[in-house]
Amino acid sequence: MNALLDTHTLLWWLDGDEKLSWIAKEWIAEPSHVVLVSAASAWEIAAKVRIGKLPGAEAVVDSYQDCLKEQGFTPLAITTDHALRAGSLPGPHRDPFDRMLIAQAQAENIALISNEVLFDSYGVRRIW
Repeated sequence: MNALLDTHTLLWWLDGDEKLSWIAKEWIAEPSHVVLVSAASAWEIAAKVRIGKLPGAEAVVDSYQDCLKEQGFTPLAITTDHALRAGSLPGPHRDPFDRMLIAQAQAENIALISNEVLFDSYGVRRIW
């Protein structure tokens, strides 16, 4: 089974943060599951570190590829289909990173591991 991590889920997993639900922890830790991480998360983390919204995440940016590899996570590239879906999504949700994750989950027919209840309105299966 495959699922896509939301950016906050990735960061909470890497930090061992207690905000990560036990269901999400168990799902991510299950060796038979394929955990995908979008290129949008790399973009979001780097952008937020640059503007000071993610203090302490500089190490993640500096060793992003190694972090994913060490965790056994699989990078998910952004395709043209993903970009067109994200840009065409209806509704008022304006966060470009969330819109990309929603589009990727839809296009790849995979669940999102996220606490974002708003994702439910886009018909995305959500694990939390």
